[in-house]
Amino acid sequence: MKLSFKLNLIIAVAVSSLLFSCKGNSKSDTDEVDPTAVENQSKAAKVFYAIPSPSELSAIIKATGANFNKSILNPPANQSKYTSIIQMSMNLGVYGADLSYTSTFDQTQEAMAYMGVCKKLADGLGITGAINENTVKRMEKNLNNKDSLLSIISDTYLETDVYLKNNDRAGVSALVVAGGWIEGLYISTSIAEQNAKNEAIIKRIAEQKLILENLIGLLESNEADENIPEIMTDLKALKGVFDNIKMTEVPEAEVKTDTVNKKTVIGSNGELSLSPEQLKDISTRITAIRNKIVN
Repeated sequence: MKLSFKLNLIIAVAVSSLLFSCKGNSKSDTDEVDPTAVENQSKAAKVFYAIPSPSELSAIIKATGANFNKSILNPPANQSKYTSIIQMSMNLGVYGADLSYTSTFDQTQEAMAYMGVCKKLADGLGITGAINENTVKRMEKNLNNKDSLLSIISDTYLETDVYLKNNDRAGVSALVVAGGWIEGLYISTSIAEQNAKNEAIIKRIAEQKLILENLIGLLESNEADENIPEIMTDLKALKGVFDNIKMTEVPEAEVKTDTVNKKTVIGSNGELSLSPEQLKDISTRITAIRNKIVN
């Protein structure tokens, strides 16, 4: 059968638009195409279009029977200790994931707090054009409308993405992507371990096997091996765990990116199978990686 998966779990719309789009800066027809840039865009697109829509995200969470758990999020008060470009970039991704999580659970006051810390980090990174006081006011006016709230978050981060691309800050964007993905997987494993009805979310955790390689490649292309060597080593070790996850019926799955409909499609005749031991190993490793970012 043909399986269409939107893979990246809890990260949702807020972080998704911070990834690279499929178009770079405007170039004339005579400009030479950079093959490396095209490859990076392809890797980013595979991750980008793996993000679930808000409605799908809500359905996944509802299926687990999960309740909102504030304790698994990065406290807004931690924002003040992030002072380097690397810390601010990766934690902007982390807080973007937390912002989306709180919005999905209709935790409007918490969502406003996370938007506030995202704004401060964006200010520190010089991205003031996208996340500003007008953004906060728009959110305040739509606190009782989750769909509108998530739409504002999506629009805001899309503007941030445009700013980063137009100012040649691909490295910052890649770090934001990594922070969001790591936080999303951390939240997802936390939910899976705490809820008996976790089949849907375990399935999506297993599917990260098909995304992590692209994420690592994207970071490597932006010199993350030099900037965050310890985290890169940990991500590659995590990939080793995912590599042991087997797919039933067929050995491989082909990942295709549909940029028109904005989704990642996995063509296969089987499903990935994640054992309880593998889930525990992934949870332990992603928690350690995440703690290095937020602490």
